[in-house]
Amino acid sequence: MRKVKIPTGGVGENYVQKVIITCALTGVLAKKEQCPAIPYSPVEIAEEALRAYNTGAAMVHIHARTPEGGPSWESSIFGEIKNEIVKRCPVIINFSTGGIGLSIQERVIHVKDHKPDIAALNMGSMNYAIYSRKNKAFYHDFVFANPFGDIEACLKAINESGAKPELECFDVGHINNALPFIDMGLLKTPAHFSLILGVLGGISSRSGNLACMAGNLPEGSHWEVIGIGREQWRLIREALEIDGDIRVGLEDNFYMPNGEMATSNGDLVAEGVRMVQEMGKMVATVEEARLFFN
Repeated sequence: MRKVKIPTGGVGENYVQKVIITCALTGVLAKKEQCPAIPYSPVEIAEEALRAYNTGAAMVHIHARTPEGGPSWESSIFGEIKNEIVKRCPVIINFSTGGIGLSIQERVIHVKDHKPDIAALNMGSMNYAIYSRKNKAFYHDFVFANPFGDIEACLKAINESGAKPELECFDVGHINNALPFIDMGLLKTPAHFSLILGVLGGISSRSGNLACMAGNLPEGSHWEVIGIGREQWRLIREALEIDGDIRVGLEDNFYMPNGEMATSNGDLVAEGVRMVQEMGKMVATVEEARLFFN
């Protein structure tokens, strides 16, 4: 846990937590028709990264898009995105390696080619779907396959690139999947976990589930919460109460706490900053976050 000493004006010492804010800029599923601020092109994504950085994000999580807004795993597009971001700001760059229907080699080539600071690593297989209660129908109904062999291959590729793995866990069992790799020496500790709640097929966002996940982490681990949908703001508050870091962004949620649609990722980061400060904590700078991840 990153805590710094602050003056108390009296006897004794006081410490405050430094909270790392990550912003997930675009994801792979949402379209501009749903939220006009969703970026597609490398330049649009980089401009959103700059807005996130300017409002307090230390790290941005990156997916690539086609010009029409579909998902892309083209290494060259990830390279363009990284180059455009680096031109604009020094924010920490985190590449996704997620993908459905692709080999693990296809899912990591951009990490090998372009060497981000951080690379996300999905820690288990699951059903992955979106369900419409209004239409009584499933959308994006997939099996997201991440067997141990693929996790091992992805982890080796991330290590070889010099990036730090971010362990994405959609359920409590995914946390335990990290233990063999710690034992093998492939996963260095303290490990960096993302605890994801609210995806259909994974753990729900109901109260108590985040504390359960955090309680199952290996001792000394670093973690952030990723809340999907409008429950994100409650989950962020719960994470801050138990000294976690937080992620916001249009990949996860379009809406501000008052129900208005965000006009940029910067709006969501600014709200995250407000919540951090409201809890009596401080937002970590990029420089402070880099010291931790190094």
